[in-house]
Amino acid sequence: MNNNLLKGGIVTLLLLALATIGLTFAQQRPTLTPEQLERLTIRPVPGKAGLYLMPGCDGNMSGGNIAIRVTEEGVIIVDNKYSYSYENITRQVASVTDQPIRYVLNTHHHFDHAGSNASFMPSAQVIGHENVRINMLRNSGPSASPDGAPRITFNDKTSVHLGDAEVQAFHLGCGHTNGDSVILFPDLRTIHTGDLFIWGDRLDGTTMAPFIDYANGGCAGDWVATLDQILALDFDTVIPGHGPLLRKAEIRIFRDKFEQMVTRIRTLMNNGTSRNDIAAALDISDLNWPLAPDRVQAIYDELSQ
Repeated sequence: MNNNLLKGGIVTLLLLALATIGLTFAQQRPTLTPEQLERLTIRPVPGKAGLYLMPGCDGNMSGGNIAIRVTEEGVIIVDNKYSYSYENITRQVASVTDQPIRYVLNTHHHFDHAGSNASFMPSAQVIGHENVRINMLRNSGPSASPDGAPRITFNDKTSVHLGDAEVQAFHLGCGHTNGDSVILFPDLRTIHTGDLFIWGDRLDGTTMAPFIDYANGGCAGDWVATLDQILALDFDTVIPGHGPLLRKAEIRIFRDKFEQMVTRIRTLMNNGTSRNDIAAALDISDLNWPLAPDRVQAIYDELSQ
């Protein structure tokens, strides 16, 4: 067996084990300051009538961003944070509308984005890419219940029509996971990218970097092509998986940074840099993405295949 493939398999198993431990701890409700709670309070998206945001700055303390589309026939939400977040979400949505939540769309399966799926299911339809369901069922355990796996799935694209609103979900390729979806509000020219695009700092002030979930089909090699397909959609406002409201230009910046990172790793590999030395040899300080050595090695393993 190829030694790099063997090492890559061992790293993948270790990452999965560490991720499982991390999920268990992260599913415990954190204690937040009043200032942090204020940062996570629902607010209208400027210039986009009927669209609201429940902010999310990270995977460990605040969860992912939730988009809320209010119509006269009900509410569509995108993502739903943690398993304990259901009551907080429904309370905050009720502060801006008396309409019930009818549909829940998942950008991907991770616990900080789809953790309260099961709590919504008695009264709402939960929809995700077919790999979201597969990943949830495969990863079920202490911090991920199979009861939350979407009962309605799609392959490439689906749409939800409610009241006067249409919401479109696209699976455009591999990146963060193999089940990533981007959610487009076409009449409002706004998109929710899930973790295919993240930006800025966590709630604790540390800086986020893209995470490739190899245990669930993620890939570095195709991520740029997936971002190119996102950029081809018609939108001007971006709700990232984590981070502030942004514009299309920031996705282009993120895309170019990701391409530079992969190109630098490929160049080092072509020049004979070994797996053990790749993290130390890689200089991405200008990209402001702090990547742990094992994550750089995981990309090395992928590009070696």
